[in-house]
Amino acid sequence: MFPRCKDFTRRFHAAVAASNPPSVLNPTKRRRTTKRRRTTKRGKNPPPLAFDPEVVRWNKAITAHMRHGRMAAAAAIFRFMPRCNTVSWNAMLSGYLSNGCFSLALRLFDAIPDPGLVSFNTMIHGYVLNRDLASARRLFDQMPVKDTVTWNTMISAYAQSGLVEEAREIFDRTPHKNAISWNGILAAYVQNGRLELARRLFDSNSDWETVSWNAMIAGYVQRRSLAEALQLFDRMPERDIVSWNTLISGYAQNGDMSVATRLFDESPSRDVFTWTAMVSGYAQNGMLEDARRVFDEMPDRNSISWNAMIAAYVQCQKMDQAKELFDVMPCRNVNSWNSMITGYAQAGMVERARWIFDTMPQRDSVSWAAMIAGYSHEGSSEEALQLFIEMGRYGERINRSSFTCVLSTCADISMLECGKQVHGRLVKAGYRMGCFVGNALLAMYCKCGSIDEAYEAFEEMTEKDVVSWNTMIAGYARHGYGKEALKVFNLMRMTDTRPDDVTMVGVLSACSHAGLVDKGIDYFYTMHRDFGVTAKAEHYTCMIDLLGRAGRLDDAQALMKDMPFEPDATMWGALLGASRIHRNTELGEKAAKRIFEMEPDNAGMYVLLSNIYATSGKWANVNKMRVMMRERGVKKVPGFSWIEANNKVHTFSVGDMLHPEKDKIYAFLEELNLKMKKEGYVSATEMVLHDVEEEEKEHMLKYHSEKLAVAFGILNVPSGRPIRVIKNLRVCEDCHNAVKFISVIENRLIILRDSNRFHHFSGGSCSCGDYW
Repeated sequence: MFPRCKDFTRRFHAAVAASNPPSVLNPTKRRRTTKRRRTTKRGKNPPPLAFDPEVVRWNKAITAHMRHGRMAAAAAIFRFMPRCNTVSWNAMLSGYLSNGCFSLALRLFDAIPDPGLVSFNTMIHGYVLNRDLASARRLFDQMPVKDTVTWNTMISAYAQSGLVEEAREIFDRTPHKNAISWNGILAAYVQNGRLELARRLFDSNSDWETVSWNAMIAGYVQRRSLAEALQLFDRMPERDIVSWNTLISGYAQNGDMSVATRLFDESPSRDVFTWTAMVSGYAQNGMLEDARRVFDEMPDRNSISWNAMIAAYVQCQKMDQAKELFDVMPCRNVNSWNSMITGYAQAGMVERARWIFDTMPQRDSVSWAAMIAGYSHEGSSEEALQLFIEMGRYGERINRSSFTCVLSTCADISMLECGKQVHGRLVKAGYRMGCFVGNALLAMYCKCGSIDEAYEAFEEMTEKDVVSWNTMIAGYARHGYGKEALKVFNLMRMTDTRPDDVTMVGVLSACSHAGLVDKGIDYFYTMHRDFGVTAKAEHYTCMIDLLGRAGRLDDAQALMKDMPFEPDATMWGALLGASRIHRNTELGEKAAKRIFEMEPDNAGMYVLLSNIYATSGKWANVNKMRVMMRERGVKKVPGFSWIEANNKVHTFSVGDMLHPEKDKIYAFLEELNLKMKKEGYVSATEMVLHDVEEEEKEHMLKYHSEKLAVAFGILNVPSGRPIRVIKNLRVCEDCHNAVKFISVIENRLIILRDSNRFHHFSGGSCSCGDYW
């Protein structure tokens, strides 16, 4: 009842008016109680009743309604009660909190005439549930009387929020500490990784309960300090099944199955958790037969046991065995279905994964994320994006995994605008830019050619790991901004993040693309001393590329001879590319011969050698390469270029006649070609791999796929916005030269990504400095 809060009563009455009358009241009774309410003065909370069966009955009804979420019915009962006691108020208060209605609980608490200790404790608990520790502390400080429950609630609240110092301050002030107080502060240390302080506290008290011993052991297990965990376990005065299970699962998860098996055999009692820990341990360590043996021997199984065994088969991509278990599983849950979706998707059987997804009775965010990831990894980009859109329409909360997969999909197909929309939804969803999603966002902007936006996202990241730094360094390297890449690397060295072998590949690649030869050599020979990185094949490949591009072909060959392992096809390919740049036919033939021995089906290497022959005018050798490719069944990969415009991807091939705007594109290119020639453009006809007349060579070069895509972009992308074109092969020398002229004539920024790197054309120059 609300003796002094008539407005509050009216608000409750409005909420109840539309609901059915509470079943505990018949209409006659309600009329009588309403009349009595008008004549009863209740200016103050009534004195405690020794025992009033009617009040008890009404309080039980309130509690029952609240337990089942019927808040309006409970409010109606409370409103019509002829008399109430503190239990009535507290039943309403705890009921609102348990149903997530914090604002109603707060208003009710403010209306209590004389709140008692239980009311204060309940409201503090409500503030804690609402993650408002500041208000909880203010109410705590205002309380006239506190009991042990009050102090322990605050200790636990601070501990769960990671505020260990505040928890300790409350603990020290607690006048009458009990076992819960001691366990609370111990848990605060353990849960927040302060094991040294936890151990110091633990050793200061000899009267710990078994639950505290178990907490300490669990802390050591989480840190993988199994020796310390076992030492405590051996000292325990009394062990329960949790003690055994914690240690068994710890050794199993850390791969020491011999000790886990010994403990399992010694355990005086086992429950389903004990058996499941062994199944999971064997599965995680690739011991599938042992996992199945233990699973078959289990006296009782629950859904976790079945899911652990199914997951074991899924991890080993034994989907037939996983499906057999899944079909006979008596207690499937959403995790069971999700495991099957993930397994089929990872095994490349996306259609089966989709069938499972469509037939499952209930989905969660993991189900959607697993299916999106399956499409993404298979390369079905449109299906992945469509499913992401459907996920939002169904009202499912989009988790980090879904955002990550969709951002990766946008990166793979270079759909920048779509990636930006996903970024916007990510921000609206309230996710902080941590490593998991942030790294995918970085990669998306880098791969889509928006390096400035990538760096903005990089700076906004609340946390950065080694992948974050590596992505940014490699991004700048691929865009030709070697100096910027090295600046990021120097910033990384000022943090606690230690460079790894991937970092150094990015650094050496940046030096190679930017022509920073001396810096690259210095980093290569000092990276082991400074960062503990031992040179691998990838680092040697970067160095061969760096030296080759700079024309130091003899140094590149000498480095290959001094390597601790034999050169692979990638290294010889770097040398072949350098031979093309510097027109060293003899070295190019030597490199190509070795490549053909290792990778006879690598069409790109045949084309590279053909380019070297064509540049030198050796047409007989060009024809010889063509015959060799035909005899070996090697087919040249056709060149494609694509561009995103108006939320649609447009693809072009050389001399493309299928695009609906082909007439407009070709007419524009003819006009553009005349303007380019007036500015001094000359076709690089030496790149044509056919011995034909110069005029015919010019015609063959005029309609390359990247030129068609650039022309389409100029016609369709609004002025002032960059034109972003992707090509599946290396951009040819003629197109590279032509786009430089086009950027001046049309006054546009043109970003072209080929199979090797990005080229930013602006004002007649390219970010690669013609060094690619």
